[in-house]
Amino acid sequence: MAEQTTFEAAAYTARGTARDKVSLPETLFDGTVNMPVMHQAVKAFLANQRQGNASTKIRKYVVGGNQKPWKQKGTGRARQGSTRAPHWVGGGTVFGPIPRSYAQYVPRQVRALARKSAFNARARENAIYVIDQFEFDAPKTARIRDLVARLGMTDQKVLILTDGAKPNVFLSGRNLPTVHVMPYQDVSTYHILWSDAVLIEAGAIGQTLTPIAEREEAGAKREPAAKRPAKKAAKEVEAAPAKKKAAKPAKAEAKAEAKPAAKKSAAKKPAAKSAPKKKGK
Repeated sequence: MAEQTTFEAAAYTARGTARDKVSLPETLFDGTVNMPVMHQAVKAFLANQRQGNASTKIRKYVVGGNQKPWKQKGTGRARQGSTRAPHWVGGGTVFGPIPRSYAQYVPRQVRALARKSAFNARARENAIYVIDQFEFDAPKTARIRDLVARLGMTDQKVLILTDGAKPNVFLSGRNLPTVHVMPYQDVSTYHILWSDAVLIEAGAIGQTLTPIAEREEAGAKREPAAKRPAKKAAKEVEAAPAKKKAAKPAKAEAKAEAKPAAKKSAAKKPAAKSAPKKKGK
């Protein structure tokens, strides 16, 4: 199934600000979707992940059973040669698995066609998004999480493809179970079909997007006073003494009301009787 079509993808900044749509390169996104080739590539990818460590022992490797359990004739029981025979409990296994390789080889051109088909399948679903540039000074999971949330992909599996290896971006998305970050040149057919949405850095597909002014995020936290402008901090400092002065008269009035009440309570109490003095002998 191949149709010559021009695909356009929505473009965003690394913080989720919308940009103008971007045309995807026609050399890769030409509408080709080859289902049998994609199936072959995915099957080979999953087979190559297997370690093939399953192992069982045939009767010659099981410990014990070297001696004949009873004599051949005269017991009335069936003849037996070893307790390690397959029909004995604890005996050897017949035709059991042994360590082997499950690797499957897929020709390079077939892999390329499958990868191309997977990209086109996602492009037909409008699930390809272009990000202008990922520039992380340090790993920050919140940045990837906020980007995914602003694009409305919180409940989707998201594949982020960077222009070359970017460790900070990889570490930022590593703790998110529905996000997978990897270089664009390393992506396979399996990873593309695993995802519900694919975010591609513009430089990886030959696009150059100039940076634009980022709009402030809706849920942005208020900055501390030290980081706020000097005018705002000065206003807060001026307002603080006024609040303290207003609080002092209230305290003075409370004390003045408390004193008469204390005097009244003291007047009501009867004077304590002095103990009679003992006369000396």
